[in-house]
Amino acid sequence: MTPVTERDVQLLRDAIGPLRDREQIAARLLEASAKHSFDPDKELDWDAPVEEGKWHWPPELVSLYDTPLWRRMSEEQRIELSRHEAASLASLGIWFEIILMQLLIRHIYDRPVTSNHVRYALTEIADECRHSMMFGRMITWGRAPDYPVPRVYHNLARVLKSVSTTPGSFAATLLGEEILDWMQRLTFPDERVQTLVRGVTRIHVVEEARHVRYAREELRRQMVTAPRWERELTRVSCGEAARVFSVCFINPKVYENVGLDRRQAVAQVRASGHRAEIMQTGAKRLTDFFDDIGVLNGVGRRLWKSSGLLA
Repeated sequence: MTPVTERDVQLLRDAIGPLRDREQIAARLLEASAKHSFDPDKELDWDAPVEEGKWHWPPELVSLYDTPLWRRMSEEQRIELSRHEAASLASLGIWFEIILMQLLIRHIYDRPVTSNHVRYALTEIADECRHSMMFGRMITWGRAPDYPVPRVYHNLARVLKSVSTTPGSFAATLLGEEILDWMQRLTFPDERVQTLVRGVTRIHVVEEARHVRYAREELRRQMVTAPRWERELTRVSCGEAARVFSVCFINPKVYENVGLDRRQAVAQVRASGHRAEIMQTGAKRLTDFFDDIGVLNGVGRRLWKSSGLLA
């Protein structure tokens, strides 16, 4: 099979339009990184106390919001649940970013080391290192436990990191980044939320916007240029990743840790129309994009529907 050159790619299109030059995109992202990157250790006041009566996550984004159980909880218990759910999401974010860093390293392993594309990938890896440390420090600051994903999914990710194809890697990247990004965009301007948590989400949103652009452009390119078998595998693996992501999104141990019955809480979250709407709204920008570039065809669409992230 003749390799696809950059000149060939410039002539290719998908449903969104012509594919853009990889090096030009990376150059713009590197310029943005130079202007808008943060050191969380210096930018945030880690010595600030937890603010009495403030949420750690917007109440509307807490998993039990507007359920019968929520309506029976005291305000203090609701805020306490938000503290544990923020820690659960931060733990999920660290797990995911560690996977992402390994996938990015695999992506650039055989590419020209002096290219803008590789240089930006290394810049993103540095960003993700800081984000993971920031999330871990936020968990400690909030005096909450960390919430690892279930062991079966932790080990399943070992397989993913070893066998994922390039389009599969970038599809999984966007799955993990865009839904949390939507929630964080609602969090950082919300004055009901702890000041430090708002600072963490602001930094993540600003830097993650570049990561999303990089992943979207590369996934578009791959879904046009990759062989058919690889595109089909991406549809299936991305759908399965969506299912795992929705299962792991909130660790059910958070309910036990605030004095709730775990089974009852999980059942009410699953039955919650509000929660389903939140998750589908958070995923909509991503699912629309995946639909446009052909990721949600066939089995992939059915898997996404089973995940609850696609109506």
